Amino acid sequence: MNPELQGRVFPPAEPYLVGREKVREFARAVFATHPINLDPAAAQAAGYADVVAPPTFAVVVQEHTLAQLLSEPDAGIDFTRVVHGDQRFTSTRPIVAGDLLTATLTVSSVKTLGPHSMVTAETNVTDSAGEHVVTAISTLVVRGEE
Repeated sequence: MNPELQGRVFPPAEPYLVGREKVREFARAVFATHPINLDPAAAQAAGYADVVAPPTFAVVVQEHTLAQLLSEPDAGIDFTRVVHGDQRFTSTRPIVAGDLLTATLTVSSVKTLGPHSMVTAETNVTDSAGEHVVTAISTLVVRGEE
């Protein structure tokens, strides 16, 4: 893996429009059964414009920025050897259906551990007003040759 990736900031990914059905599908997949995750009326009664995505939904948005990293020609990342090592989220507010989100990835760390490498990438997600919504932090482990 290319150690010069550390500190690299990728261009913002294509804006992501959060859809109601996508939120509902994700909520069902992760067994988030609270009514605000599935029912627009319940979400509106709780003060939201539409259904509220479970906190881990941010990974759907982050996926687009990680694709930029994994496809970077000089990254030296063999995707067939990648495993997900860690995932964290820091949210300012929940993601809600109807949000138009922009995500920008920064490579915060590149480490070599024996034959293996680890890359930590932070994806900063903002709304259409430019306000912070969530930061998703992923650590990917690239297994070395056997």
